[in-house]
Amino acid sequence: MSVEGGAQGASPRAPRPGIQKSSGTVTKKGDRAAKEKPPIVLLPVGEEEPKNPEEYQCTGSLETDFAELCTRLGYSDFPKVVTRPRPHPAFLPSSSVSEKPIIDDQRLSGSCSLNSVESKYVFFRPTIQVELEPEDKTVKEIYIRGWKVEERILGIFAKCLPPLSQLQAINFWKVGLTDKTLATFIALLPLCSSTLRKVSLEGNPLPEQSYHKLMGLDSTIMHLSLRNNNIDDYGAQLLGQALSTLHTCNRTLVSLNLGFNHIGDEGAGYIADGLRLNRSLLWLSLAHNRIQDKGALKLAEVLQPFELTHTEVVERRRLLLGKGTQEHLRSPSSSRHGESKAERERNLLVGVSSVALIDKADKTQTAKTLKGLVKKKEKAGEVVKKEEKSGSGQSPIQGNLKKEDAAKTSKGKVTIPEQKPSRGKGQKTGSKEKRSILLESELIVEATEMVNPLLEPVEHRDGKVFLLGNKVLLHLNLLRNQITEVGLEGFLNVVRYQAQFSKSSKSAAKGPVGLLWLSLAKNNFSPQSPMYIMMQELMLPRDPISKAKHREEEAMASAT
Repeated sequence: MSVEGGAQGASPRAPRPGIQKSSGTVTKKGDRAAKEKPPIVLLPVGEEEPKNPEEYQCTGSLETDFAELCTRLGYSDFPKVVTRPRPHPAFLPSSSVSEKPIIDDQRLSGSCSLNSVESKYVFFRPTIQVELEPEDKTVKEIYIRGWKVEERILGIFAKCLPPLSQLQAINFWKVGLTDKTLATFIALLPLCSSTLRKVSLEGNPLPEQSYHKLMGLDSTIMHLSLRNNNIDDYGAQLLGQALSTLHTCNRTLVSLNLGFNHIGDEGAGYIADGLRLNRSLLWLSLAHNRIQDKGALKLAEVLQPFELTHTEVVERRRLLLGKGTQEHLRSPSSSRHGESKAERERNLLVGVSSVALIDKADKTQTAKTLKGLVKKKEKAGEVVKKEEKSGSGQSPIQGNLKKEDAAKTSKGKVTIPEQKPSRGKGQKTGSKEKRSILLESELIVEATEMVNPLLEPVEHRDGKVFLLGNKVLLHLNLLRNQITEVGLEGFLNVVRYQAQFSKSSKSAAKGPVGLLWLSLAKNNFSPQSPMYIMMQELMLPRDPISKAKHREEEAMASAT
């Protein structure tokens, strides 16, 4: 029985291939199995996947590079790179033309076919849409919408985006970003071409609201859109701090779109705090948020003279003293044989005037000293007076040379005294030629180095120091918030002040300063409100778009 049991136990193992005798059919199966082995062996090749993309050298063609890198990473179905569709020009010109597509649509809907249904579904398939330069067909903008961009896809982008030498913008709309993938995306931005200036991340709410990392001090992004991201007051606080703090300031961001979020009064206050010392942001949209009067008044406050806090006054004093010392050490001596009496007075003045200009009690005495030195050192007094007139009341962005001349008249405003030594020595050297060269070099330095806003001209009132307000912001959109006539009155005061300031400084500035476009429509006040109508009338001559339309209408009227 044991033998039978052994025989019975051995019988199931008998047919095993490789142990029994090999027949023709078995060897054919073995050969077929051997031929089928390579596809099976490809499975562990996943371990080598990271090496393959590194071996591939991108050609600069996004369509080719993206497809090749996806294939090497094992993607069988991946988004295609297609040209971004443009609306047909027939839709744009007039109402008579715009009626034609409606008739066409009705005719097409009546003869709906399988092909037309499929074409509609193709629109929703994941794609990478690109806009191309008309000349050389290089990729200018990238649009990705409606499909989840994972970290592996971002890794592919990190390889195929840097060769795109003309890439200017990346737009992500509802791509399921997380705080982790956002960090990966931010890390790949420095690898891209220096032409990349615009990033749009819309419809990508993040739990940690870490969008402010896109506005770091080393960021080169000039245009940032964060619409529809559920940003609340906490996210607005982080963004406001990224715009500026007492010691840090973003100097590259030109436009910021925060529309369609959940920002309230507290968040608007944080954004306003960021605008106190930011002098690069020109365009800001807070449309479709939850801002009420308190937040509106905070925003209006920084667009007109506002009081510096004690901390800001202390920092301003430190900057004035530090700058004065640096200029004194950096300025070469005009004579190797020793300092003259006037030289010693001037060097002493650099240290004294910095504090005296802040101290209201010593202001008149400093002005007299400055006037005395001007008479001694400036032989060409008429030229200086002209510069002083053009420099008074000037926007801080227009340069500091004229502001320094205005300081010599000291009309009750604090200006930057630290560059006087270099001007004085430049004028002492004698020839007009050398003087003009020195002034040009100073202008070049000022064009590349942004002056700290705390060093801008200030006003003294009742022992308090007032900065003249942010006049760099040109466009502010507060459409569809919850602002009443209380907040409206605050902005009316802003428009009045800026219009008056613009007229007073028209001779010095190249154009108007302050808001050129302000929208408070669809808020909690009547469009027929007298204050609202007055504000619109004041803004109308400042709006460049309305000016252009008015000129076109005049040109057409004169032509007819």
